[in-house]
Amino acid sequence: MRFNAYCECFVEEFPSKSGVKKAIVKGKLRLNGSFSKGDVWMKKGDIVSVVDLELKPPKIFKLVLEVLFEDDFMAIVNKPAGVTVSGNQFKTIVNCLPFNLEPSTGKDALPWPLPVHRLDNLTSGVLVIAKTRKARVVLGQLFEDKKIQKTYHALVMGKLEGVGTMDTPIEGKISKTVFKNIAIIPSLQNDFLSLMELTPFTGRTHQIRIHLASLGFPILGDTLYAEKTLQHKGLFLSATKISFFHPVLNNEISVEIELPSKFRNRMHNEKTRWDRFHTQN
Repeated sequence: MRFNAYCECFVEEFPSKSGVKKAIVKGKLRLNGSFSKGDVWMKKGDIVSVVDLELKPPKIFKLVLEVLFEDDFMAIVNKPAGVTVSGNQFKTIVNCLPFNLEPSTGKDALPWPLPVHRLDNLTSGVLVIAKTRKARVVLGQLFEDKKIQKTYHALVMGKLEGVGTMDTPIEGKISKTVFKNIAIIPSLQNDFLSLMELTPFTGRTHQIRIHLASLGFPILGDTLYAEKTLQHKGLFLSATKISFFHPVLNNEISVEIELPSKFRNRMHNEKTRWDRFHTQN
């Protein structure tokens, strides 16, 4: 058998062809202790090893997170806006997870909890965390197979009404987001602000931000995709709900958070200013 075919059949940590391919390229799967191409023919006595590339424990960042769900296998936390999920810096979600979560007692426990997907630095909301190796693999596969339902809310500039689908390709790849209007608020600066519920069916980088901007309704506070917008108040985009089947117990998990207070405060302030201006004039 070729190296990649063998791994697809016998390595449980990477249950899909694409997962095996990525693991071989990154060096997470090695042949006789060395990096290898996937099409190499194996011979009797060859040793296949799974390498954990994240060997150095994170330096603890003592940021208190809201833990929305936790058991011995996984957790869901509410990520604050302005905190990066992971990377070569200290103040990340990865660095503060051991401070907020109980270690797993499972035989396949990860050395420390790890996020299984990402949210942009400026985006707040629900973030799924794995505490065991099996949970990490299964959750990763659920995301890849689009079996995890995510809901976002955004406050956008302009009057975006009704229900619709945005499918502008992103970097040449198929992309799809469904939107639904929740409320429309008059605004002196923007004429209107629209509170939108958004469901992405693909997971492109900045997908929701790009789709809304391409439709002519950029997210309030999006300094990257809006020509002119509110400054110094952050991005008004939040992941508010996530639903999927538990990676180990297989029961349905559904976690939802309230709309962030800054959304409600901005909507109230915009409406109050608009009312005051039109009362005086």
